[in-house]
Amino acid sequence: MSWSIEIDANTCIGSGMCAGVAPDQFELVEGYASAKRSQVEPADEVVDAAESCPVEAILVKEVGSGRVIAPEE
Repeated sequence: MSWSIEIDANTCIGSGMCAGVAPDQFELVEGYASAKRSQVEPADEVVDAAESCPVEAILVKEVGSGRVIAPEE
């Protein structure tokens, strides 16, 4: 199983929380969040990064089923 990471560029405010929480998975590019890879292996830091986004611009889903992993609704 793997997860997909989607970032809503229109929502992102470039706080950098995701890159601070999970620097192996996220970076800031031109002041906005960017996932280093669109698909990742499940990891707590990916969930933590999505949950820490102040505007919930990061969506983590299970590849295949599309089940939302984070942020929690």
